[in-house]
Amino acid sequence: MEKPLTKHIKPDGSQLDLKNYVSEGGYAVLNKVLKKMSPADVIKEIKESNLLGRGGAGFPAGVKWSYIPSDKESEPSRYLVCNADEMEPGSFKDRLLLEQHPHQLVAGMILSAYAIQADKAYIFLRWAYKKSESVLRKAIGEAYDAGYLGKNILNSGFDLDLYVHTSAGRYICGEETALLNSLEGKRAIPRDKPPYPAISGLFGKPTVVNNVETLSNIPHILENGSEWFKSISLTGEGGTKIYGVCGRVKNPGLWELPLGTPMREIIEDYAGGMSNGYKLRGALPGGASTDFIVESQVDVAMDFASLVPLNSRLGTGTIIVLDDKTCPVAFIHNLIKFFALESCGWCTPCREGLPWVEKILRSIEDGNGRERDIGILKFHTVYCGPGHTFCAHAPGAMEPLQSGLKYFHDDFVRHINEKHCPWRS
Repeated sequence: MEKPLTKHIKPDGSQLDLKNYVSEGGYAVLNKVLKKMSPADVIKEIKESNLLGRGGAGFPAGVKWSYIPSDKESEPSRYLVCNADEMEPGSFKDRLLLEQHPHQLVAGMILSAYAIQADKAYIFLRWAYKKSESVLRKAIGEAYDAGYLGKNILNSGFDLDLYVHTSAGRYICGEETALLNSLEGKRAIPRDKPPYPAISGLFGKPTVVNNVETLSNIPHILENGSEWFKSISLTGEGGTKIYGVCGRVKNPGLWELPLGTPMREIIEDYAGGMSNGYKLRGALPGGASTDFIVESQVDVAMDFASLVPLNSRLGTGTIIVLDDKTCPVAFIHNLIKFFALESCGWCTPCREGLPWVEKILRSIEDGNGRERDIGILKFHTVYCGPGHTFCAHAPGAMEPLQSGLKYFHDDFVRHINEKHCPWRS
């Protein structure tokens, strides 16, 4: 089983420094690409690899790059931004790559910036990732000293400066246009689209925003080819995926596996199955803003296409397990409380609707729920859903609620009828 993203990561958790990365062949691909391939050639190879964005949306990376104006003279300023603002509850995959394999990301950003002809790039980092920041700054300094960043990289004529920018600390900064506003020093609120960032992004210039895991794949695709990348997955979507599992399992953690690995295999073979005395009742397949998959559905392939018929999404690929001894109402309430707190307040359904949903769920959990509350919650899954809000924040918050009302309806009714939470002693 090939594991290009993690094969050099050390079990002790230490950082792979420049010397060791170069000894493993790191940065060698720069000579091939910067001197023998045109930017258009690079974009073509990434398009053919079918690399889908690993931040959650799954948009083809090469297609996104192709939207950048090809005429450098007409628009000389353009930017590459790495979205490292990993704040989705239950998601921690990018942290592994940031802290233990930083040069892989740096190399990926150099190659990606070359493809879109950007001479400035930013890593927009979650504020709480202090170790990641330290590791990244060290790695970037090493790359400058070695001539992989700065002016005339490897005598290729290509220039690139790379900066680390720490987030303002709000979840909404993970939305790419809110991220760009924050990077400009403005309030972190989403922008209206169109225009899309590829046309008018950072400082009004063409910009590509990609996730850490997405960019970390670039050196491997350009070194080994698009056909190789497609061959190492279990689906036509291409590549591997860093999957994670948290909750009451015996071995919570992260594993790089072929894209399309079944959820059951990830939970049972890699996470060790459920902890003793617990049974699987459901799971969020890709972080807190995805719909529940229940026990009868866990043989589903964990890829972007296979989860759609189950009305869910791959998202970040980090699975949050719900066991049979955890109250599903409390589980969902905890998530909604987070999303309500993190609303940027820009649009009414999100600003007003999420706190109202949180208040109703708290009332039900405390034994003060009413029969009509379930109808009000269902109304909000539509009112705060797709097409009714300025961005995807509230619709994402509604995903665990709408699927929870479907699969755990009897638990909500029981709370209301018995006037207490059955899981509380």
